[in-house]
Amino acid sequence: MDRKRIVIVGNGMVGHHFIEQVLASDGADGIDLVTFSEEDRLAYDRVQLSHYFNDKTAADLALAHEADYQQAGVSYHINQQVTAIDREHKYIITEQGKKITYDQLILATGSYPFVPPIAGNDAEHCHVYRTINDLKAIAASGKQSRVGVVIGGGLLGLEAANALQNMALETHVVEFAPQLMAVQLDEGGGALLRQKIEALGVNVHTSKATEKIVTGDQCRYKLIFADGTELDTDMVVFSAGIRPQDTLAKQAGLSIGERGGIVINDQCQTSDADIYAIGECALWNNRIFGLVAPGYKMARVAASIVCGLDAVFTGADMSTKLKLLGVDVASIGEVHNVDASQVFTLSNDIEQSYQRIIVSEQGDKLLGAVLVGNVEQYSQLLQLTLNQSPLPTPPSLLLMPEALAATTQMTAVDDVLGDKAPVCSCFDVNKGQICQAVADGCVDMAQLKTMTKASTGCGGCASFAKQILETELAALGHQVNHHLCEHFSYSRQQLADIIRVKKIKTFSALLTEYGSGLGCDICKPAISSILASFWNDYILEPQHVGLQDTNDIYLGNMQKDGTYSVVPRIPAGEITPEKLIILGQVAQQFKLYTKITGGQRIDLFGAQLHQLPQIWRLLVDAGFETGHAYGKSVRTVKSCVGSTWCRYGMADSMAFAIDLENRYKGLRSPHKLKFAVSGCTRECAEAQSKDIGVIATEKGWNLYVAGNGGMRPRHGDLFASDLDNDTLISYIDRILMFYIRTADRLQRTSVWLENLEGGIDYLRQVVIDDALDINAELEQEMASSLSNYQCEWKTTLESPQELRRFQHFINSRQPDLGLAYHTVRQQRTPMTWPKSCEPITIVNITE
Repeated sequence: MDRKRIVIVGNGMVGHHFIEQVLASDGADGIDLVTFSEEDRLAYDRVQLSHYFNDKTAADLALAHEADYQQAGVSYHINQQVTAIDREHKYIITEQGKKITYDQLILATGSYPFVPPIAGNDAEHCHVYRTINDLKAIAASGKQSRVGVVIGGGLLGLEAANALQNMALETHVVEFAPQLMAVQLDEGGGALLRQKIEALGVNVHTSKATEKIVTGDQCRYKLIFADGTELDTDMVVFSAGIRPQDTLAKQAGLSIGERGGIVINDQCQTSDADIYAIGECALWNNRIFGLVAPGYKMARVAASIVCGLDAVFTGADMSTKLKLLGVDVASIGEVHNVDASQVFTLSNDIEQSYQRIIVSEQGDKLLGAVLVGNVEQYSQLLQLTLNQSPLPTPPSLLLMPEALAATTQMTAVDDVLGDKAPVCSCFDVNKGQICQAVADGCVDMAQLKTMTKASTGCGGCASFAKQILETELAALGHQVNHHLCEHFSYSRQQLADIIRVKKIKTFSALLTEYGSGLGCDICKPAISSILASFWNDYILEPQHVGLQDTNDIYLGNMQKDGTYSVVPRIPAGEITPEKLIILGQVAQQFKLYTKITGGQRIDLFGAQLHQLPQIWRLLVDAGFETGHAYGKSVRTVKSCVGSTWCRYGMADSMAFAIDLENRYKGLRSPHKLKFAVSGCTRECAEAQSKDIGVIATEKGWNLYVAGNGGMRPRHGDLFASDLDNDTLISYIDRILMFYIRTADRLQRTSVWLENLEGGIDYLRQVVIDDALDINAELEQEMASSLSNYQCEWKTTLESPQELRRFQHFINSRQPDLGLAYHTVRQQRTPMTWPKSCEPITIVNITE
């Protein structure tokens, strides 16, 4: 049988994926593969390109390896550009003059970065952001620069901005459109993304058309905008979009779209049936797909066709989830101009998140979603959109993960999800393929990724794929693992034990000895929390910075306008008139909005980043400490006045609440902790709705555990009655440390106790009866953690190096002048976001 030669022009991610698909097919034995790469290397992961500036090398990013190609019989040519195609005689010509014949030709030439026709765009320190070599050039310029500008505020532009900021440059993003990520986000999502990015020190300039780049006054260059304004910079990175690389196809006389792109049919064939186009160079139904997942889908279709199988390209899902400059962003389905639909928006001022879902007119199907800040529901919303499943709950509850979890929710075993239900859109993996992988011996996510490639693309399907995997394993009688993530083959509980027993003090040390890869947004904060719970180091130590979220990094809660709230600790809510006056004076001096919280604290809103140390200095000098309102830690101990004033008080609840708060302040845990002490059973402090609730009786204290006053209220369980002070404190020590040891990631005490095998009775056996013989350990671990307490505000104020973190601009102490306020009830509050003209239901969370 004659062998068939397939030549692949382009060895990027899509071209390499085509090769993988052919090699995995039954017809691979009769096919010779020849691939050409213009770059000086084989395929690498462009999706993770920005990590090249952090801790990944070119080798880490590599997808294709010469040894693997050699073993598979794939001929490869690097640093060779294909310059012509002779369709009549069926051969290609390289720039070196080499001729290679083909039976079928695959054009995977990708795209090239669009550089706007701006005078001066070819200056020495002007770059594009596309390849590893581009990044090397950017890094070299960065060493000679102080200020950098990215022209383009899309996905890649924000990745480039992250790279510049990581090089410690004063970073600016210039965008022609009125908002960032205009393709993926709606107006509200774009507004919040801008606020978050500006809060991280990146300067954003929207609705700006750059006319020319000239020699600068203060810096190497100056950007001149169409509106007459200017911006000085030392280097420029262009990331203003991509254009299909169709020059080769155009020279060969293939059909090209009006605005570029190689026209293909549903089989990915061009106007020449023996030539295929896949990826960002291909134009299907007058549409260019700019994400890797659709390119992979085209590669699979083309591979099937050349191997003699039937396949059809019918478009691709463009949903994406990313972390840009530390901000979680996700877009699902259709988010713009959706007719005959209902739109629901959740604006969470406290958590600084924005979520918007688009539902069918009948309210039964999810069409799309925009998530900024909180993307917890991404996986479930993605599956609802991909499968067009009936909504399992009223649409508005889809925006609230806890409420959704408390009602009915889509699971891997729902009858509405058949085997053909899509799970991974990047690699076109459905539920049936995952089930088959389990039947073939797959027992964990690592094996599942190898066998199906599910969740190895954008990663958005990871939790859903894992749910299907675990459901199938359980159905077959297998023990299901609960690995924290792909980087650690241990549960959170196991990692807590490893850290505690081995006395591991840093994330990097744990990763080196017990993990793999670089870590992710799941394991980094979870392990940081464990480390803080046991060792309670200063959270801004170099080995800990970057593991937690923005609130911990800046020791304050970020608000909707990018400012921060300041919450000093006021144990049990008791405060002297002198300290109350100080708080009023600070609020007045910095024009802060003031509010008394439900936890009997005074919250000061609206502090700009550079003002935080100034405010802390005034508060610390007046005897205040941080209230740790920004951390997963002990927040408050609420109290009534008890026997001090109340004629019904059975005990001095104020004194005891103050003692408890001063004891446990700064204790870090899997989730936030709230206490309350009531002086009698009238329960004015609402102790039964708290994680730790204490109520006075005639005989002593009653202890309640695992209450929750949040989205899913839960009364605490009565743990023990009539306790003296010392016994009560020893029980709380043991309970909290046992919770820290055994809870899952981000698990409140209420959910932890409900999931604890044996429930409250088992907890009593552990804590009261010492059934596990660990009480002495638990008490010692608690004492050790508490002994390392420090006021993180005060520690930061004593560190000139850390204080440099608290400024909007790297080389300037200037405030953020772009904030807008108005007066409401005699206090300054931020201007609300502009609302679109679409009909929407707004849910505002303010407390």
